[in-house]
Amino acid sequence: MIRHRPQGVLRRTATAAAAGALALAGAIALPATPAQADTTAKGDVIANLWEWNWDSIATECTNVLGPAGYGAVQVAPPAESLKQSTYYWWDVYQPYSYNLNSRFGTAAKFASMVSACHQAGVKVYTDAVINHTAAQTGTGYNGTTITSKYDTPDWDRADYHDSTSCPTSDLTIQDYSNLTQVQNCELLGLPDLKTGSDTVRAGIANFLNSQLALGVDGFRVDAAKHIPEADLAAIESKLTNTTSGSAPYVFQEIYPGSTPQPSDYYASGDVLDFTYASKLKSAFQGNVSDLESLSSSGILPAANSVSFVTNHDTERNGLHMSYKDGDTYKLANLFQLAYKWSTPTVYASWEWTQSDQAPPNSSGFVTNTDCSSGSWYCLDRDTAVVGMVSWHNAVDTAAVSNWQTKSSSVIGFGRGGAGFFAANNGTSSATYTFATGMADGTYANVIDGGATKVTVSGGSASLTLPAKGAVAFYNASYTCTVGCGDAGGGSGDTVNATFNEYASTTSGTNVYVVGSISALGGWDTSKAIKLSSSGYPIWSGEVSVPVNTSFEFKYIKKDSSGNVTWESNANRSATTTTSAVSLNNSWNVANASATDVTFNETATTDLGTNVYVVGSIASLGSWNTSDAIPLSSASYPTWSKLVIVPRSTAFEYKYIKKDGSGNVTWESGTNRSYTTGSSSGYTTGDTWK
Repeated sequence: MIRHRPQGVLRRTATAAAAGALALAGAIALPATPAQADTTAKGDVIANLWEWNWDSIATECTNVLGPAGYGAVQVAPPAESLKQSTYYWWDVYQPYSYNLNSRFGTAAKFASMVSACHQAGVKVYTDAVINHTAAQTGTGYNGTTITSKYDTPDWDRADYHDSTSCPTSDLTIQDYSNLTQVQNCELLGLPDLKTGSDTVRAGIANFLNSQLALGVDGFRVDAAKHIPEADLAAIESKLTNTTSGSAPYVFQEIYPGSTPQPSDYYASGDVLDFTYASKLKSAFQGNVSDLESLSSSGILPAANSVSFVTNHDTERNGLHMSYKDGDTYKLANLFQLAYKWSTPTVYASWEWTQSDQAPPNSSGFVTNTDCSSGSWYCLDRDTAVVGMVSWHNAVDTAAVSNWQTKSSSVIGFGRGGAGFFAANNGTSSATYTFATGMADGTYANVIDGGATKVTVSGGSASLTLPAKGAVAFYNASYTCTVGCGDAGGGSGDTVNATFNEYASTTSGTNVYVVGSISALGGWDTSKAIKLSSSGYPIWSGEVSVPVNTSFEFKYIKKDSSGNVTWESNANRSATTTTSAVSLNNSWNVANASATDVTFNETATTDLGTNVYVVGSIASLGSWNTSDAIPLSSASYPTWSKLVIVPRSTAFEYKYIKKDGSGNVTWESGTNRSYTTGSSSGYTTGDTWK
């Protein structure tokens, strides 16, 4: 069966000339006849290869996505963006110009990537950052220099919202429940384009049309909730058709909040369903049996939405699952591909220890994706995921049927006799007999690339489901195409352990973790795992350790001469399950003597300025601002961080701000004070003063 376009494609007539749009992209030699995606031979699954460079995406389309049956690839914002020395991932969401020479490659490489993906039968959707431009001045990846954030190669001050339309004193959003502020004021200080202006609408449309002329098939609209729906509709009315002759597909990011609502944007395209991802996290970290009522649980209508398990924001702020959840995360992705609902996406990106961390790069320019290096998590090519893409395409529009709940951790369901899927979210294997609704016969299990078979007799099958695993089969004779035997995102025998250690050091000294298992060096300090100082004074690192294993560990410091200093406290201990684990520690504070305080500070800042906590005890830097603890802005304007401190201890503390140049601003007033007890889970609720 053929799966046609993602539901909700907008129909419109061409209104702008492609030739004029090309001017924004620079001079690019196009094929005489642009390659077109084959919309009749593939499904609708979107591979979100987030912040892969253009060469790597072209290769992945040719070698993986096309043969596997993916319908489209979602790629990062292609415009020139801010280039700063830290090379943060979010630099690409600060456009400097609409030139297509970016940190992912040249405009010519971008055009070649689109062509290569089309030749593989894969559509290309780009991330459209059209609500705003860059908040930070400096130099971009194509050499553009900006000295005023309201003066770019594409826009002047009159093209942005100002005090006549934004009621706040600093033009930033201060109340996210106020629709006027959300749509007319600046998100985190990012200059907000006046999308009610026809001049601005035409300029944005020209930028998007320049991509359509190169073969792009649609757009994921970033920060769409900050643009009135009427403005989006007006911009879309100016778009040309794609090179295949159809209207571009549009799906929109409406981040959760009180206003506006996703339904307000259905007329402009599909909407990414954050609630769907939240429901999957709740079920796979609780009872998967709850998924039987998923369709009536408050998720968005299938006809108006695009589903996902995680994305670049929500894997970092904890709203949704991430690769750090190991096989539980992968299993949620398999369920998404099995369940009949909206257009599904599979997210593949790099592994990270700090939320701001840049993708692997050379002077900011993203290097080629190497799925075997351990730096990237290539879920799109995982054997089970590739098998489920084929399964998803084969069952097409068949309804969910034969739902069976065997336990809170084991479920199974069919798709109208076209295929059957069963999942086990438990920590041990489970064997059950399922009524499959399938014709009698022998089927290949797509989860392991067809290595094992399933026998259906009398419509039923006895299935042994691995822990955190699945079995799936369908009516067609399945032959593994790509990723055969490739675990892609992990083997299932290990789980990620993230070590976070507060430790102040002198220049040239680094912090390592060493422990009783081979993955931690077997207590051999020469094999200890070096931690990253990118979040100094928090040293962090991820290590793949065996599942269901108890081990001991300790932190050490090594100076430039190789001299080793051990923590003075007793060995620390941990036990893994089948889910990722985070271990938060503080130098010389033994686990038995430690408790945790989560500092929460409400403070508004300019982009590039961060909030820290510093205090009177060693765990808080002993008043040294260089050793202050950086707080996370994931729930901005609330800045938060869990800090390990001694139990039954009184201390003083204060919050500070540091800008991009390292300048420190202390909050006013007297020192704050806190006293821990003998339990755990302490929190503060403070506001900048």
